[in-house]
Amino acid sequence: MRAADLRSLSLFDGLTDDRLKELIEAGTEVRIEAGVDLFHEGEPADFWWVLVDGSVDLMRHVGREDTVVGKMDTPGRWAGGFRAWDEHGVYLATGRGVGPGRVLRVSAEALRERTNAWFPLGGHLIKGLYGTARTIESTVRQRESLVTLGTLAAGLAHEINNPAAAATRAVDALEGACQTLLTSLGGLAANEISALQFNALDALRRELEPRAAALDALEVADQEEALSSWLADHGVEREWMIATPLATAGVDLAWCEQAATVLEGPSLEPGLEWVASTLSVATLLSEVKESTRRVSELVAAVRSYSQMDRASMQRVDVTDGLESTLVMLGHKLRGGVEVVRDYDAEVPQIEAYPGELNQVWTNLIDNAVDAMDGAGVLRVTTRREGDAVVVEICDTGPGMPLQVVARAFEAFYTTKEVGRGTGLGLDIERRIVVDRHGGTIDIDSVPGATVLRVTIPHRRAVG
Repeated sequence: MRAADLRSLSLFDGLTDDRLKELIEAGTEVRIEAGVDLFHEGEPADFWWVLVDGSVDLMRHVGREDTVVGKMDTPGRWAGGFRAWDEHGVYLATGRGVGPGRVLRVSAEALRERTNAWFPLGGHLIKGLYGTARTIESTVRQRESLVTLGTLAAGLAHEINNPAAAATRAVDALEGACQTLLTSLGGLAANEISALQFNALDALRRELEPRAAALDALEVADQEEALSSWLADHGVEREWMIATPLATAGVDLAWCEQAATVLEGPSLEPGLEWVASTLSVATLLSEVKESTRRVSELVAAVRSYSQMDRASMQRVDVTDGLESTLVMLGHKLRGGVEVVRDYDAEVPQIEAYPGELNQVWTNLIDNAVDAMDGAGVLRVTTRREGDAVVVEICDTGPGMPLQVVARAFEAFYTTKEVGRGTGLGLDIERRIVVDRHGGTIDIDSVPGATVLRVTIPHRRAVG
């Protein structure tokens, strides 16, 4: 390798031919071959690699597979050498050759010596900047991750608490209802009710179930009062316990008269109490079933959201990810937020990293709710557009100023106060959508209608 090979690289602007020769002498020319690794992720970054010609893929091991996270495809691009300034520096990715080419490999020790000799102030600045940036980034990312995890965990706990508490209350009440049921059967047995009478009473009980949902709350209250009066007039002492479940089931006075015909004298109260208890048990069992179903749905949503035990790249339905994200953020979507789903049934599955896309949906939806200050319409739209799937998150908030829209995808740019949001900036979302999925993300914003639009191709481009 000659100095002329490096002269055209802007990386070496300002270096004389003698210094270029000195750098070449301190290094080694390495040939690039397709599929052959030059350096490996996680290993000590003991060498500085400068691309002279050709192309190198930068690979990261994500989940269960290797994924291209960047490229060295422009002469002058470099990687590694971090141990020139940080004794703990490691390669952040694996460098894998794409086709024939060359790189200049210089040891980190030689790079440090020449930097100190040629640019002593620059060497000190790089070392300080690298250490400071690494510390700040690590601390901030850790804090943001913990805040995000805490927010989602608190929301999930709130979501699960409601059905779990309802199931607990129903089970507690179910114990009492079952005890009353057994007591009433004992009363019927003590009064020596006949099999014919019991069958007739059971037939009357079965008539009630289809009529349970026919009355509204006001009608139920009126009916309960009328039943209480009827029961008291017929010598039923605990009419206040019996009237409520009977009224809820749609019992009227005509039904009671039929029951009084079947059950004579002292058998009337235990017989009606048995009917009321069976209705209460059925209602409570329905509540337990609904509550446990809701808990099961939440657990399924969490598993779908986290993408546990699944390959990182897979064919997915974006609607599933959006729905699991809405469940995870359910605690923020109550009160004044109306969620409108506009899903296109013809949207095909896409090749994607669903766990990463769920992070995108989480941040977009969270931003939209914050923009509306907890009151407005959140519209989630999916549609097919050529060979791509489009997802839009729209809110009715005040909109984003033009200067904010212009900078929204810049690294570390945010308009939120400390502690607000998910900790994932739009720059990270852009990288997930654009770099990882070959898609696009853009913003349309006017007062009352801000749309974040994500477009992802059906199939991820190879290479």
